[in-house]
Amino acid sequence: MTHTSPQTSPLQDSASQRTGARPGHNSARHHTCSPASDQTRRHTRRRTRTLVSAAALTAAGLVLSACSGQSGAGQSDSDAKPSGGGSASSSASQGTLGSTGTEQARAMPRLVATYEGGIMTLDAATLKTVKDEKKDGLLRVNPAGDGRHAFVTTGEGFQLLDTGTWSVPHGDHSHYYTAPPQLTPATVKADKAGHVVSHAGRAALYADGTGTTTLLDLAALAKQDPNGEIKDAGSYTAPTAHHGVSVPLEDGRLLTTRTQGEERVGVTLLDKDLKTEAGHSDQCPSVHGEAAAQGGAVVFGCEGGVLVFKDGRFTLAKAPGGHGRVGTQAGSEASPIVLGDFKVKADGGKREHPTKVSLTDTRTATMRVVDLPASYSFRSLGRASNGDALVLGTDGKLRVIDPSSGRVTREIPVTAPWTEPEEWQAARPTLFTDGQTAFVTEPTSRKLHRVDLRTGKVTATTTTPQPLNELTGVTGVNPESKGREKAGSHDH
Repeated sequence: MTHTSPQTSPLQDSASQRTGARPGHNSARHHTCSPASDQTRRHTRRRTRTLVSAAALTAAGLVLSACSGQSGAGQSDSDAKPSGGGSASSSASQGTLGSTGTEQARAMPRLVATYEGGIMTLDAATLKTVKDEKKDGLLRVNPAGDGRHAFVTTGEGFQLLDTGTWSVPHGDHSHYYTAPPQLTPATVKADKAGHVVSHAGRAALYADGTGTTTLLDLAALAKQDPNGEIKDAGSYTAPTAHHGVSVPLEDGRLLTTRTQGEERVGVTLLDKDLKTEAGHSDQCPSVHGEAAAQGGAVVFGCEGGVLVFKDGRFTLAKAPGGHGRVGTQAGSEASPIVLGDFKVKADGGKREHPTKVSLTDTRTATMRVVDLPASYSFRSLGRASNGDALVLGTDGKLRVIDPSSGRVTREIPVTAPWTEPEEWQAARPTLFTDGQTAFVTEPTSRKLHRVDLRTGKVTATTTTPQPLNELTGVTGVNPESKGREKAGSHDH
């Protein structure tokens, strides 16, 4: 779910969705909503898709081949000058939705953050604001999964944000472009827009008000009309509307949550036609949240454990002692073990501030629970590209956990101590991870921090114009570009 392989281009950190992330919801990234209510919430997966840090590029001494210009090297993409080099084709520099791009010497990852009254796009290398757009209402944000776009959840549905950074495959390499970000009019209409899950080349957008899943072909996003509704690649509507989630699979099938009456009870496997049921499990009461893991496994959080779908079968990984609720998860293609929250109080009522996390091994469908010295929120989970599990605590420390042993291997001080708000909509420190870089918001001081997970150091901090709420990012790399650099030779 918006995963990337741990094997990446030399221009990237070694690398998920998806992690989801969902957020890598974050996925977890995934951002995820609390399972305490079925209102207009959604799960944002933390994905461990890779962002390229300026420091890493400098250390590697990377330069683009002579086929392109050198604009953008060593500067923020918002300040880049037009390239003097040729483009990969006559239309290569054309951005999605018709915008013309400026060629850059490397991929230019960007961050997207929401705040009360707008949405902000930032340069991931410099943390400088590229564009600040005003928009009323509670805004939530998820990466589309194509390395360029994000979906902004509004009262009307899922609105497409073009972050203005992308790549164009060209033989054995790619060309990189930037343009001003644009919150386009293109929208997938939805009643109570909820979860967004990107996986296997498709995005699944879930409308809680109708129980409808809308599927999108990520490769087709570049061809959409910015002034019209986005063309879908199929849809499915559940028999009963509910706060749900769907996950597209590599073989074209779809996993989607199911109900009995008004209760969420499990997951249905739909065939490629999105009509025929190919299997189901009702062993997942209060089903909420999902993540993908190494080996093709997909998991869903339940009251009492985690439901694992692997090799065409559903298996329940029971919580130790038979009790415990999981709703927010973060997966990684570098690990068969999924990180999740772990709550012990009954669903509903006053918000619980958990101090335990779950580690579910999808190979054996078993769960380990790890005690932590501080509580965390549903926006605190993430994964590094090497599979390490990450948890941002209310004591301000980012903890790195070995998923195989459950041992905390490092504690990185990042923010001041904080208290989780009772209202899930309220801003709180949020973790977004890409590759071996973590980004952490600190709303009370209007700070945004960048953390190098290799060294365990905060490498940059900026003050933002507004206190940030949700946070995600894009790589600026088309998924089709991955792996092409070593595929063969190409002459200009």
